[in-house]
Amino acid sequence: MTQTPAPVVMVHGAFCGGWAFEKFREPFEAAGHQVLAPDLRGHAADAPSGAVVGVSMSDYARDIAALCAAQAAPPILVGHSMGGLVAAMAARRAPVRALVLLAPSAPWGVAGSSVEEAITAVGLYSQGPFWAQSVSPDRGIMARFSLDRMTRAERQAVTARLRPESGRALYETLNWWLDPFMTTSLAVGSGRAPCLVLGGERDVAHPPATVRQTASRMDATFIEAPGMSHWLLGEPGWREVADIALGWLEDAPA
Repeated sequence: MTQTPAPVVMVHGAFCGGWAFEKFREPFEAAGHQVLAPDLRGHAADAPSGAVVGVSMSDYARDIAALCAAQAAPPILVGHSMGGLVAAMAARRAPVRALVLLAPSAPWGVAGSSVEEAITAVGLYSQGPFWAQSVSPDRGIMARFSLDRMTRAERQAVTARLRPESGRALYETLNWWLDPFMTTSLAVGSGRAPCLVLGGERDVAHPPATVRQTASRMDATFIEAPGMSHWLLGEPGWREVADIALGWLEDAPA
């Protein structure tokens, strides 16, 4: 009897929505997977900017875990950037078949490896008590550091759809050393499911050295994607990234 491919839940990153996977989901669907790409809490296109105020990374993780638990079979979790960290946290709360993390944000205890990461973390304080607010996307920064390998028209198409993000979630992720609750902490060592972590060779937002540390913390397989930047799910070369993930999933232990 042919086994039905596991469902796939794709978790988007900060300031985005499920639309971020419009391209990346296609090879998974072609391989027979049912793909769900939900909007995280408060990220729907028609949600008011204040909908994310006070929302924690734990809230995101619980929502994704509930979605996973509602599936007929343990799903494959695919997460990008902050969504990669959400996916890893959700996998501690619900059974999953496997994890594929694309340039994931680092969990509690994994220090950044670049000056740019430190500047991003500190720069949020220019907005005052950002942890108690919604934070508007900086489209210029995203275009330069996350979408840098895309055409101008492609960058504009993405940045036009960006949504406000929870300042609390950003605080818990980018300033984890100040979070007394250790919200984004992941247990050192192997989780309950096999995990693949992919990092872009040219990624400035989450450099490969930092992503490699995250993979080590999770006892995961790490693969560096040559020539790729941060937008692994849509920049030139995204299909090769999807093929790497699908190939790894075929060989991943059940």
